[in-house]
Amino acid sequence: MTGGPEVPGFLRAEGPVLRALASTEPSPEGARLLRDARRSKRLLLLRAVLDAAPNGEGGEHWALLEEAERHDPTAVQDVLHYPSTGVWAEETLRLLHPAADGPHDGPHGAVHDGPHGGRPDDTPAPDGPAPGSGPPRRRPAPAPDLGHLGALAVAAALRAGLTFKAVLRPTQGRLALPTLGLFRPARPGPVALTEASWDPADPAVLPLHALPGGRTVLDDLDPYRAPATGMPVQAARRLTPRGHRRWDTQWSAALTLLDRYDPARAAEAAGLLRSVVPLAGGSRSTGATLPAAPGSVLVRSQSPPALAATLVHEVQHGKLAALTDLVTLHTADRTPRHWAPWRSDPRPFEGLLHGTYAHLALARYWQRAALFGARAAWATHARYRAQVAAVLPGLQDHPHLTPAGREFTRAMAEAEAAMDELPPPGDPYATARAALARERRAWLDRHPELAAVTPG
Repeated sequence: MTGGPEVPGFLRAEGPVLRALASTEPSPEGARLLRDARRSKRLLLLRAVLDAAPNGEGGEHWALLEEAERHDPTAVQDVLHYPSTGVWAEETLRLLHPAADGPHDGPHGAVHDGPHGGRPDDTPAPDGPAPGSGPPRRRPAPAPDLGHLGALAVAAALRAGLTFKAVLRPTQGRLALPTLGLFRPARPGPVALTEASWDPADPAVLPLHALPGGRTVLDDLDPYRAPATGMPVQAARRLTPRGHRRWDTQWSAALTLLDRYDPARAAEAAGLLRSVVPLAGGSRSTGATLPAAPGSVLVRSQSPPALAATLVHEVQHGKLAALTDLVTLHTADRTPRHWAPWRSDPRPFEGLLHGTYAHLALARYWQRAALFGARAAWATHARYRAQVAAVLPGLQDHPHLTPAGREFTRAMAEAEAAMDELPPPGDPYATARAALARERRAWLDRHPELAAVTPG
């Protein structure tokens, strides 16, 4: 890592690995490729932040990171690849290279099939200028938070067990230390931190809450757990101890269900998810995934069966987002013109592809749950499979698919067809298809201009 992060060599997604990923089924090769892709992207982002920092700002912090890596490379990698570090890096890089025109509202998107949210302290902009005030003023961009690189370095040094001293400046009386939690100094102004500064028994320290059964944490502390702008739902504020206990119960029960019905997906979720960010209570969305924060999901508190399904769903969005950093699957534009049976609004092709991919995994998951006698699982499986089957032909025939995209969607269709090997009792598919046909007609009544591009 001397002189900045070293970026791994060229990665390729093709052939058997691409087809395995398209099936949504977990595989060691696919997991390894996506892990390497995420790490490559993160290191490129960090390298870009260092290169763009004015006057070599951050060099001292990077030197501490390098020293920590010499003592404990694994600890440093965990800090650098912690999900919130990606949100910080993207925000900082965007502020260091502001667009020449347009307001300061960057392209932080969430990959999901429903509404999403933003950081708790996000404040909506005014609707418009006051009468007679002239054209609206551009909202001034905040300064890039290069000081957070020091927080990364201190977290890494603490995790590595270094003897060190670093001076950092808290923001609003708090220092966020990724993978650890929050430090709240007793006095305002710069604070000198050493290896003795992080003591979970100290009232100034707020550790992240570890969820049971692995290394996943419930992150309700890090200011970069969700982007500051561009997200229409809201991450929850810091939870109470009672809220943490409720999450422990829901999380443990959801993982138990996942492991019972689909052990491979349970292992995949445990391996890919480093943090869970609780959504605020009023959110209509059950979950969301941030491309800037691989390894994290934003999730609403919900029953264990619903949470298990949400984790399956959101993990697929994270996988596909990482894959499309490596390979171009299509060249379609962002015009929302496609019917997605799980949405009421027209979707762009990218959104349709993501939704179909996630629902393909859900259809297979509920099929396996049904084989264990899970309540209403066959009907749920049939509904999701009918939705996927209805849109897959349109995906496969889309003129803007690349060769890799054609191979990917063909493998998705093969995975859908393979569900015939485990047929349900009776014919829930007929019921699901009839309900879907009614929903499609109602959707076309609302969007008659899209009838020509909506599969029948």
